[in-house]
Amino acid sequence: MKKLKLGLIGCGNISPLYLKSARHFEGLEFIACSDLNLELAHARAKEFDIPEVLSVDELLVHPEVECIVNLTIPAAHAEIAKRALNAGKHVYNEKPLAARLEDAQEIVALAKSKGLRLACAPSTFLGATVQTAKQALADGMIGEPIAANAFFMSHGMEHWHPNPESFYQPGAGPMFDMGPYYLTALVNLLGSVKSVTASARISFPERTISSEPKSGQTFKVNTPTHIAGTLEFMSGAIATVITSFDVWHTQMPKFEIYGAEGTLSLEMPNMFGVKVELRKAQDKDWQTLPFVSEFQDFEASWALALADLAWAIEEDRPHRASSEQALHVLELMQAFLKSAELGKKVEIDSRLP
Repeated sequence: MKKLKLGLIGCGNISPLYLKSARHFEGLEFIACSDLNLELAHARAKEFDIPEVLSVDELLVHPEVECIVNLTIPAAHAEIAKRALNAGKHVYNEKPLAARLEDAQEIVALAKSKGLRLACAPSTFLGATVQTAKQALADGMIGEPIAANAFFMSHGMEHWHPNPESFYQPGAGPMFDMGPYYLTALVNLLGSVKSVTASARISFPERTISSEPKSGQTFKVNTPTHIAGTLEFMSGAIATVITSFDVWHTQMPKFEIYGAEGTLSLEMPNMFGVKVELRKAQDKDWQTLPFVSEFQDFEASWALALADLAWAIEEDRPHRASSEQALHVLELMQAFLKSAELGKKVEIDSRLP
């Protein structure tokens, strides 16, 4: 098949995952890269045999680049995407689609007006775990879905990440960092969301870094770090969601779907090949379902949504990591914080395609 020629903008911590995974998909070819830190861009180019290192301005107008892979910080996602679309390039954004809903709506509309593709991470909903659960629901294994739980709880990033401060600022936090994996899985399994009700807090206003190279430094927390709420789906199903950087330990199940005739339990929806268990109403024990997809390995599958974009262009079909899906998930994440701030239910305007 014809390879989609890619230009990478943002050569930070997440870029090696994409560059390693892309080697597993014949439809992807990185031909240039860029970063505000050109020394880092040169290091990535050498490590992964990328032919050219360019400034951001040069890369955006490169005549051979067909798609921009936008791995910049969330605050820059919309700006880079907009510039790329105006330069006639398809765009694949790392999650979230944008830091602000208004910016996301603008770039979605811009892509449509120009007839260009706009896709967005995560890839995990296309992996074996979520796709196996989706097939089980389609086969009626647990009957009508009634409710769900989706819990991500940890004690944050400052114990292992070299630069954790950005994860505690507006546009980040546990909801915007991990929420996309959990919410994208939920909407793929249960459909569009009608409304959100939530509460949120900053439990520890100041954090101390214990990871290198900044061990001992402190920083202020400026976004909620424990968010809990409920999603009301158009189908009538209700999901309870918690994302937190404030919890030391937990034994809560990470992700479960409850149906009229049984339960599906997913070990983690932000992975590709962790087990999916089923227990019907009268079953005495859980059974592990066989995977329905070959995409099970974390490293090999990380660029799956990007590969699907390339395949979709080649096959002239919609890509599955759609901008409409990413926009819906972004509106949900913002609705959690808005509901907590206003103390009331927030209605959701967007819908899945």
